[in-house]
Amino acid sequence: MGMVYNRDTFLQTIARQLGRERITADVRRPNWSYAPQWTVFQGYNQEELLSVLEAQCSHIHTDFVATTADALAPTLRQVVEQYGGGPVVTWDDQRFAQYGLLPLLEEWPNENVDVHIWDASAGRKNIERAEKANVGITFSDITLAESGTVVLFSDAGKGRTVSFLPRTYIAIVPKSTIVPRMTQAAAFIHEQIETGQLVPSCINFITGPSNSADIEMNLVVGVHGPVKAAYIVITDR
Repeated sequence: MGMVYNRDTFLQTIARQLGRERITADVRRPNWSYAPQWTVFQGYNQEELLSVLEAQCSHIHTDFVATTADALAPTLRQVVEQYGGGPVVTWDDQRFAQYGLLPLLEEWPNENVDVHIWDASAGRKNIERAEKANVGITFSDITLAESGTVVLFSDAGKGRTVSFLPRTYIAIVPKSTIVPRMTQAAAFIHEQIETGQLVPSCINFITGPSNSADIEMNLVVGVHGPVKAAYIVITDR
């Protein structure tokens, strides 16, 4: 563990240069009288937020597919086939079982579709499999309607490369995860921290496929990540 030397002297010197005493009490978060970030889509229900998300997907070059929990497995199969099939890489995520997707993952190898489920014990081999994958599939933990952004909480079984190394990225989005914008996502994360819950050290905010534009504003999609992206929204969950 590293040691901190002369911290008090250093901070006292800064305070003196600012012409004041060093502040040692806790800093209170300001209570702003005007907070417009909370009024965007204020009062929208989940159906209305879903419509906002669908409209935004058309602006971020992302395919939007609506389905139900019962139809999720055949819908996922169809979308993967539309993008050229495997190899497929996924998270080691209990939601694949909860939503009845494990039989599909088990069937694919029998259909010559290579599937790799992230294995924390495999180390870098996971990254190598993600590099070779045509499709990466994850669930979205929080989904921002305003920007069409999926928020992914990484952990040992949820490698971040699943979402940005394969040629195509598919996010499975339960409708219940949709919130208006970044404001609500940040508030949720802060609440977890304040209540002592374990928060991942890596939280990714992904908005469709990768994009880049030069100084002349010529947009190129898929420069440094997935060329294509799709959100499969589960409308009844």
